[in-house]
Amino acid sequence: MTPLVPADDRPTIDVLVADDDPVVRFGLRMMLSGAPDLRVVAEASDGAEAVELARRHSPDVVLMDIRMPGTDGLTATETLRRRPDAPQVMMLTTFDADTHVLRALRAGAAGYLLKDTPPDELVVAIRQAAQGRPVLSPEVTKRLIARVAEPGQSTRRATARRRLGALSERERVIAVEIGTGRSNAEIAARQHLGLTTVKSHASAILTKLDLNNRVQIALLVHDAELERPDQPERPDQPERPE
Repeated sequence: MTPLVPADDRPTIDVLVADDDPVVRFGLRMMLSGAPDLRVVAEASDGAEAVELARRHSPDVVLMDIRMPGTDGLTATETLRRRPDAPQVMMLTTFDADTHVLRALRAGAAGYLLKDTPPDELVVAIRQAAQGRPVLSPEVTKRLIARVAEPGQSTRRATARRRLGALSERERVIAVEIGTGRSNAEIAARQHLGLTTVKSHASAILTKLDLNNRVQIALLVHDAELERPDQPERPDQPERPE
């Protein structure tokens, strides 16, 4: 179990909690109070209030409930992520396969958490989100993509393939590997590349496609219905591990 108490020199992470249930907000505040590097700077009861409070307090991470009266968490997430100084957003849900989560991930949310997530896991997830790291394990990513079906797939497929056409051949291979949920280290081993090279390609993919995180890459690959690379490529001159 990961301890709640961080290193003394860990920077403080400001958190905004958005949920229409005051009991849930209170519980989240209590859970986060056990970590000295986390500070709840504001609480919102709906999406519109979350957007306004985020503008006022500039939190690092927003815990956003999906279903709220008035402006829901999905609309609020899309609004927040369009801002130049956008905070990281983690969706809160009571369902582990909520179809609305996919819309939030496409909008650039860092991931999603169940409301019954243990306190230590919640703290770790917030720290990851604050660093710009997706809060979705490869297993969760694959399950979510596999279980969610939406209308308009043919249009999304064409759009996704057009966007992926901006990548080089090598970047496209790396993107498809990311779409399977593999880590950089796993991709490096499969593709006989150095770890630093894989990281560089992943960064270039995010920049070229104007995406925020690896989850969005995986979703784009899923929309494009690209063939998964069962057999790794074997370059003529394999790179030495870095």
